[in-house]
Amino acid sequence: MISTNNLSVNDYDYPLPEHMIAQFPLEQRDASKLLIWKNDLLSEDKFSNIGDHLPEDSILVFNDTKVIRARILFPKTTGALIEIFCLEPIAPVKDIQAAFSMKGHSTWVCLIGNVKRWRSGPIEKKIGIEGSIYMLAAEKKENLGNGCFSVEFSWQPESLAFSEILEIAGLVPLPPYINRPSEEKDRLAYQTVYAKYDGSVAAPTAGLHFTRSLLEKLNEKPVLFSHVTLHVGLGTFRPVSSPDISKHVMHEEKISVPISMIEQMIRNPERPVIAVGTTTVRTLESLYWLGVKLIVDSEPGFPVIYQWDPYNPTYNIGIPLNVALSKVVNRLKSYNLDHFSGNTQVMILPGYEFKVINGMITNFHLPKSTLLILIAAFAGISWKDMYDYALQHEFRFLSYGDACFLLKAK
Repeated sequence: MISTNNLSVNDYDYPLPEHMIAQFPLEQRDASKLLIWKNDLLSEDKFSNIGDHLPEDSILVFNDTKVIRARILFPKTTGALIEIFCLEPIAPVKDIQAAFSMKGHSTWVCLIGNVKRWRSGPIEKKIGIEGSIYMLAAEKKENLGNGCFSVEFSWQPESLAFSEILEIAGLVPLPPYINRPSEEKDRLAYQTVYAKYDGSVAAPTAGLHFTRSLLEKLNEKPVLFSHVTLHVGLGTFRPVSSPDISKHVMHEEKISVPISMIEQMIRNPERPVIAVGTTTVRTLESLYWLGVKLIVDSEPGFPVIYQWDPYNPTYNIGIPLNVALSKVVNRLKSYNLDHFSGNTQVMILPGYEFKVINGMITNFHLPKSTLLILIAAFAGISWKDMYDYALQHEFRFLSYGDACFLLKAK
């Protein structure tokens, strides 16, 4: 059992020169560098050769979330520009897929840029496409704290779905460390080629390196492909809020996992599971703790996976992976469901024993971030060697940067 106490965020810091933060994507996605860490040994290659380094019998798991055009700019008659960043729906429905299909009006949790210049009343903008002009209005409702507000959107004509409104009026939500306006090419570049389900306000960036031709090449190997969905929230960019990591409140994100994917892992217990991205890591590890909570708590429905569940002696009792996964499958079948849909707040810290994954493909992350701490949990102190190597060899960092592949023996 590991302790969550006295973990200092300062132990997960490193100097990141601004010029090493990638501001633009490469023209060819899979032309990026690939740093390989296998059982404490470092090497380097091109990402297009990732297939040469994957165990041949891997299960490669992707996050198929799709980035929405979540930023909307409203010019005021005074000349001020109000930026609204949509985070998640709250009314009349909270389910994100249902919210995208809403017509006429929808209320969301939003961040608001230049909020002091928006005192009261609705703001409006005209949006045009293919010769037609539409009206979009936004009204600030309630201050929710932490810089968030509830904002009610309404539009004409009401026959348009909110997803169509965002597609017409919204901008690509590039992360704050990309110091430039979004461009037309970001519309494709900041989206994985296998993105399917709308819902993220940030890309699962490890997947940005894959091209369709590379996926076809990998498909010729005895590698199994699987997909899960975790809708990436703005919390992925938030720094750890306390010098003591144990006092940080981890953000909660929505996950969805098809029953077919869980059954695939149960049928193939000896195959190494390789997660594409830290979002996929969180989803897969949460799946194990979901099964454990179903076994231990014996309550109906599906519980939320909370931040400290993996470190709670009530749940950390050594239940085998297949037993936990089988419990999830049985519960889904009892409700006639073909996928699990729920929330996870799990936080993965150094000392965590990974239950599902054997390796991951990921980008290089911000200092003192929960994502870097997750990497340190998997690689131990070797994370420093990896990042030192990347800094010394001019790797490109963060969302549009280069990649690394981490693998442990099964």
